[in-house]
Amino acid sequence: MLDYRFIAENLEAVKKNIASRCMKADAEAVASLFARRTELSTALQALQQQRNANAAAMKGKMEAAPRAALVEEGKKLKESIAAAEAELAAVEAALDTEGRRIPNMAHPDAPVGREDTDNLEVKRSGEPPHFDFVPADHVKLGQDLDIIDFDTATKVSGTKFYYLKNEGVYLELALVRYALDILQKKGFTPCITPDLAREQILEGIGFNPRGAESNVYTLEGEDTCLVGTAEITLGGYHADTILPKEQLPLRLAGLSHCFRREAGAAGQFSKGLYRVHQFTKLEMFVYCLPEDSERLHAELRAIEEEIFAGLGIPYRVVDTCTGDLGAPAYRKWDLEAWMPGRAKTPAPEGGDWGEVTSASNCTDYQARRLNIRYKDDDGRNKFVHTLNGTAIAVSRAIIAVLENFQEGDGSVRLPKALVPYCGFEFIKKKN
Repeated sequence: MLDYRFIAENLEAVKKNIASRCMKADAEAVASLFARRTELSTALQALQQQRNANAAAMKGKMEAAPRAALVEEGKKLKESIAAAEAELAAVEAALDTEGRRIPNMAHPDAPVGREDTDNLEVKRSGEPPHFDFVPADHVKLGQDLDIIDFDTATKVSGTKFYYLKNEGVYLELALVRYALDILQKKGFTPCITPDLAREQILEGIGFNPRGAESNVYTLEGEDTCLVGTAEITLGGYHADTILPKEQLPLRLAGLSHCFRREAGAAGQFSKGLYRVHQFTKLEMFVYCLPEDSERLHAELRAIEEEIFAGLGIPYRVVDTCTGDLGAPAYRKWDLEAWMPGRAKTPAPEGGDWGEVTSASNCTDYQARRLNIRYKDDDGRNKFVHTLNGTAIAVSRAIIAVLENFQEGDGSVRLPKALVPYCGFEFIKKKN
């Protein structure tokens, strides 16, 4: 969340930021509640001082009449303090509720827009493949090669689930190990994280675990949810912690399953593996000093580019527009891979870009909500900055591999970087 004093002192800028993000939040209510909380806190402190003075006077007065007056005054003060505490608690609860609806401020250079079509392309790498045949999409390739089974998964689990089979299993494991080895060389501590997290941790990270618009699976009767990303469990790892300054930045790499409702997700390019309810992802997460977060944000983006460039997959980088940032991100870079199967009409030169990674600088927004701090050289506890980035979202990486490296005979030639992990060069049709 944003600092309440910052909101009150920069009210118009905060309101403009909410509008540019196309979100609903009441900054004026936060400023008003913050002022009321300050008034109530000051009044409560005054009452508590009067109570202490009354108690001290009680100890020093033995005459019956003055003592009776002090007792009566003490009772009234007790009632006044209880009422003041109750009002303050109600105002603080309302302030917390309204304050959590306020999104992070956006980077001044983030493009202003409503949806992903307003994102700004800043870089391209690699050339889309040129086929002398009409390329298939990953759904057909996966079924023809007997490595992905959507039909059985629908029967067993419902729509938007899938089985990986045969070489598809080794391909997933290869992608994870390939990316993990890169991260280990970059100083990331590898973790396999829980697939469940408490609702308070999701709320701290900036996810909404409840409501029709939520993308989160909640467990009925529990205060826990299935995680949509290891960002949640990695960010929650140091909740309510004061980190030693000399240990920053902390770089964590979390491998987890990810579960997403994908409510309302539909359309021509959402089929197959692109939007599913469960997938495997390797996530990067960084805790750092505020002055280092922009540099480390660039570092996360560079790692994502290295991973996909090493696979030989054409990609582009986009600067995410304000309306597509989500509440926690100050700035976000997306990598979009070329996916030949996303052609609107089948043709050798068809295809389109599909998001495969993102890298976000969340400044101190998540750290304030999760109470993650460090002790600065001046002895004061200050909030860290947090960043996250996708190393590899396996389901979408599989799309890019299958569609970009398909051959005319229906087989798929693996990227050279994955061959040592898989132990084979081609995925061929079964006899």
